[in-house]
Amino acid sequence: MSNLTLLESKITELRIEHRDLDDVIGRLLADPVCDHLQVQRMKKRKLAIKDEINRLENRLLPDIIA
Repeated sequence: MSNLTLLESKITELRIEHRDLDDVIGRLLADPVCDHLQVQRMKKRKLAIKDEINRLENRLLPDIIA
């Protein structure tokens, strides 16, 4: 597998995890007695995943010299 293919695969994997976390957070918040600490941790993880996706996507794009 090429590095490009590995990066694309990792990005896809992270997007799935990000979407799954979004679904779980939504279900937890719908429960009036949800664990807000757990929700906060999931939101933090979701943000970290988004940052990682952006970092990996930037590696896919060639540097443009303006």
